Amino acid sequence: MRKLVVGVVSTLLALVLGAVGTDFGAAIYAEYRLARSVRTAADLNWDPSVAILGFPFVTQAARHRYDEVEIKASGVDHAVVGRASLEATLHSVDLSGSWLVRPDSALAVEKVESRIIIDSTHLGRYMGITDLLVEAPTDETEDSTGGTTESGISSNRGVVFTGTPDQAGFDERVSIAVDLSMAGPDASTLVLTATGVLTGPGTADQEVPEDRLTAVLAAFSSRLPGQVLPFGVAPTSQGARGSDIIIEGITGDMRLQLDRFRLS
Repeated sequence: MRKLVVGVVSTLLALVLGAVGTDFGAAIYAEYRLARSVRTAADLNWDPSVAILGFPFVTQAARHRYDEVEIKASGVDHAVVGRASLEATLHSVDLSGSWLVRPDSALAVEKVESRIIIDSTHLGRYMGITDLLVEAPTDETEDSTGGTTESGISSNRGVVFTGTPDQAGFDERVSIAVDLSMAGPDASTLVLTATGVLTGPGTADQEVPEDRLTAVLAAFSSRLPGQVLPFGVAPTSQGARGSDIIIEGITGDMRLQLDRFRLS
């Protein structure tokens, strides 16, 4: 009897492991095909990172509807800052055909989260502050809540920019509070507005003489045009996450073409 039970359990375990392995393999192949399709349609230099979330995968494929899809392309050529990263999270994706997404596929999506991510290094080069470091507002850093949005992005007020504004005739590292906003008829220009000097813990703790203050604040203020989010989603928030500036847009009920993943 013991041998029979062991045999039955072993058989069931083998079947479960085989099913899980098949499901995992099918998901990997679908992710690979989607990554290749995004690369082709959006004219990327390499495959983006793609994840089709949810288990089991085969049931999603069978009904031609993915629960959640993440697409991330790092180090994409950007006409303004040189390099940027693009992200899109798609919720409840109706494939309307094959479970393998082609470059010309149209996807009906119930919710879209779209992001442009600009790291401190490339933003600093654009602004002429080569040692720039971006951080969340000091009160949010101390709060440790992980940001004000689901994706962990801080608020857009009082983002901490720390660096040496040499072009302002000031050769000390200083921390500046910067507000972020979007401007322009299509809300595609990121506006950085420096509002004041920050001192104390978590900052460069460097005062700025009154006669240099205007020039220093001007060095930390800038405009970045051409920030069109993946799939043309309108921006809804801007802030910091880690040492990056992130522009995010969230909307619902869109029909997407993969060639609109890269619009900047």
